[in-house]
Amino acid sequence: MINIKVPVGISSCLLGEPVRFDKGHKRDAYIVGTLSHYFYFRPFCPEMAIGLGEPRPTMHLIKKEDAVRCVVIKDPSHDVTDRLRDYAEQQHHPDLCGYIVKKDSPSCGMERVKVFTNDIPHRDGVGIYAEVMMRNHPLLPVEEEGRLGDAGLRENFIQRVYVLYR
Repeated sequence: MINIKVPVGISSCLLGEPVRFDKGHKRDAYIVGTLSHYFYFRPFCPEMAIGLGEPRPTMHLIKKEDAVRCVVIKDPSHDVTDRLRDYAEQQHHPDLCGYIVKKDSPSCGMERVKVFTNDIPHRDGVGIYAEVMMRNHPLLPVEEEGRLGDAGLRENFIQRVYVLYR
């Protein structure tokens, strides 16, 4: 029997790649240990892809003049929003059947990402890269690694991935 793995995009840090701002990672044991038997993971790190490197200054989302921007916390004039959007616009994923993103990330978070308005955080944002990627690929199943811990959400995501694959 041939075991064909389904192609799924993923935030690189979830596979254990040291690409985070602090040179760390967020390796997810369930993803690496279980889902990797069924999915072929294609890693993406938009922050590394736009040349931010590691280590790098911490960033967050701020609401500024009715627009959400991704800026360096200690230097809000260092705005990487347009670079993240441009990178996301260049990514075409006709081969992918799903995507797993890093929760709470200002670039990759799917929902409930902190957005600061006048230094007050509200959990109503979407990461800049994730927002463009999901808009450009509305049929692509997308889920955050944290939500995969919920059996119902996990089953729903896996089913949607296989439906798209078939």
